Amino acid sequence: MEDQFAHTAVAECDCDEARAVLAGVGSLTGMGFAAVARVTEDRSIACQVLDNIAFGLTAGGELDISMTICDEIRQHGEEVVFNDAIDADWRLHPGPIFYGFKSYASFFIRLTDGKFYRTLCAIDAAHRKVSSREVVSIMRQLADRVAIMVEAHKGVAGSQREIGDQAFSNLRSRASGGVAYFDGGD
Repeated sequence: MEDQFAHTAVAECDCDEARAVLAGVGSLTGMGFAAVARVTEDRSIACQVLDNIAFGLTAGGELDISMTICDEIRQHGEEVVFNDAIDADWRLHPGPIFYGFKSYASFFIRLTDGKFYRTLCAIDAAHRKVSSREVVSIMRQLADRVAIMVEAHKGVAGSQREIGDQAFSNLRSRASGGVAYFDGGD
C-alpha cells in the first residue's frame, strides 16, 4: 500500500532547486546531512535529502517524531541551532543521543498563509559553527525559499515565484562573497 502523504511530501520537493538549496546548506554549515522534512503532529517525512555522512535517511523515509527536534520547532515556531549538543540545552534530548549528532540547525518553513509546513534542517556528528548571525540569516532565507518552491509546486504562489527567483538570485550574490555559493541548477 502506497503512503500518499509521504508521496505528496516528496513530490513537492523533487526538483533541482530543492537539491541546490540542500547543497548550499551543506556548503554554508559544513554539515554532512541536510534535509527538508514535512513535519506534522505525528509524522516526520524526509522530502529531499543530502546525505554525505551515511545517516541513512532517504526521501520518503520517516523518523519517529518523538526522536526529532523538528517536533519542538513545529510546536513552538522557533528555529533551533547549536554548534555542539553537549554545550546546549538539547544534550538530553533523545535526538542527539539516539542519532549521535553534535551540531544541529533547523528552521521552520511557513507558507504564505502563516501555516507551519516543513523544516529545513542540517546535522553533523562533529562540532560545527552554525550559530553565527550570518549563518542563521541565510538559513532563514533558504527556508523561505523552500516555502516558495512548495507553494509554486502546489500552484498557489503565482507571482511570488518571480519574487522568490529575485530573492534567490540576491542570496547567491551575497553568499558568493565568501560564505557559500548556491547554484540554482540547470
